[in-house]
Amino acid sequence: MSNKIYPCLWFDGQAKAAGEFYSNIFPDSKLLSDSGMVVMFEVMGKKIMGLNGGPMFQLNPSISFMVHLDSIETINKVWEQLSEGGTALMAIDKYPWAERYGWIKDKFGMTWQLMLADMIDLAPSMLFANHQYGKGLEAMELYQSIFPQSATDVKELYGPGAAQAEGMLMFGRFRILDYPIVAMDGPGDHQFQFNEALSYVVLCDGQKEIDHYWNSLIANGGKESRCGWLVDPFGVSWQIIPSSLSKLMSNPATTANVMQALLKMNKLDLATLEKAAQ
Repeated sequence: MSNKIYPCLWFDGQAKAAGEFYSNIFPDSKLLSDSGMVVMFEVMGKKIMGLNGGPMFQLNPSISFMVHLDSIETINKVWEQLSEGGTALMAIDKYPWAERYGWIKDKFGMTWQLMLADMIDLAPSMLFANHQYGKGLEAMELYQSIFPQSATDVKELYGPGAAQAEGMLMFGRFRILDYPIVAMDGPGDHQFQFNEALSYVVLCDGQKEIDHYWNSLIANGGKESRCGWLVDPFGVSWQIIPSSLSKLMSNPATTANVMQALLKMNKLDLATLEKAAQ
């Protein structure tokens, strides 16, 4: 499991409940820590942050989790548990692309695509829709040009006479920092778009990495935000933070100083944070 990048889910006070809920449903899953504001947990061996950020942002299907499971019995069991207070977006059934597949929104607002496969895996799945429609392949290529340990595992484009325009991304699976992500172009009028409710946290080894990822992701139409957050040209949110941040904030005597310094920043300045921690 790579910890250099992981998703952050925004909740309105429900991060711990969500982490516990998922930990009881999926294999190889557990709650790791709970600071009140931040809850860390693993789902199928993948690290996820739950952030109790308030009511400002809500999760939506623009980025779901695609889950590969290796038995129909396991898929049915997981589907049944996620259905508690949830809503089916695509019924669990047999489809042309899978013997067993379903798309469901759980009671916390997170969406899951369950698919029968010959492996067990979880990956964020990004749907490029509305004004981002047709940009899935461009996004794959941009992210791989920015991050090391990158590769394209699958790239399926629509051909002539297909339901979507030729050249659109039917299905893509790629890796950045050896972390798997799925991307697809989605036609039609979808009532959702990428937002801050699901962001990617990138842990950086020093200011040089912070500068590189930050500057590369906001280039050509991205936007800076506060406290290490940014929005890239496709509307996807990222948190670019030093890997030492948790250690810098671990001393109760200086935590407030570090937080006060951090709250004044857009891109994080590691030297200033280290000085505040002294």
